[in-house]
Amino acid sequence: MSRRAAAALAVCLVLVAGACSAESSSSRSGTGKLQVVVAESFWGSIATQLGGDHVEVTSLITSPDTDPHDYEPTPQDGRAIASAQYVVFNGLGYDTWASKAVDANPSSGRRVLEIGKLLGLREGDNPHRWYFPADVERVITQITADYKAIDPANASYYDQQHDAFESTGLRQYKDLLADITRKYEGTPVGASESIFTGLAQATGLNLVTPPSFLVAISEGTDPTARDKATADEQITGKQIEVFVFNSQNATPDVQTLVGAARANGIPVTTITETPPENVSFQDWQSRQLQQLADALATATGR
Repeated sequence: MSRRAAAALAVCLVLVAGACSAESSSSRSGTGKLQVVVAESFWGSIATQLGGDHVEVTSLITSPDTDPHDYEPTPQDGRAIASAQYVVFNGLGYDTWASKAVDANPSSGRRVLEIGKLLGLREGDNPHRWYFPADVERVITQITADYKAIDPANASYYDQQHDAFESTGLRQYKDLLADITRKYEGTPVGASESIFTGLAQATGLNLVTPPSFLVAISEGTDPTARDKATADEQITGKQIEVFVFNSQNATPDVQTLVGAARANGIPVTTITETPPENVSFQDWQSRQLQQLADALATATGR
């Protein structure tokens, strides 16, 4: 048995043990709230706001220093999943551990939302769906529908939470997306990895960095020499107005591009794969969008 297979078996055994110890636990807390477990805090923030006072959401990954790809569930995670009525995870190979944890802790009364499947995508597609605003909207709609299916007595409450989140909670986020689109659609920009693809598409920015370069950096592999040369030429030739990079994944290749952009007077702005602790999805995203808008304004004078 390979070390990877042995490790996976060990995790499953731990989680099954966690499930056994939780068999007698109620799927609702002592406060009567719906018990929800979400793999990552960015989706957890949305689930919390949509559920309001009627849900208790546990996000398994909350620290920005934790890589969701490599996370290993704890026995406590297993117990949380075993007693949850609703589990949400990203899928698309981003958090395979979450799928294994759900399978290791079966429950006939639990509803599961795998976001990649909801969106009709498959492993190998861009997994960073929280950076695709249209996909975020589909997830919001589905979580609300699932809450209503699990807890039909409070369906009208969940509708109210949904409407308030859409009209008030996400207002700045939506306004910034619309403003960037209106002012800067078609503007050529560069990026360090595929995490930015969704925002570029949503705002109409022309992301000219080779897609294979973006994927390579995102997946932790070496870009080809040709892609490196192209990305460098786009900067030294000032073919882009702004360079966007993931500050949580500043590889030597990325650092070289960031340095070159700054040396050539190209504004640089950052995004992160995961949010700071205790920061809502919309505050995190709006802050990054505002920084992007500021960089575009500096570059273009608009």
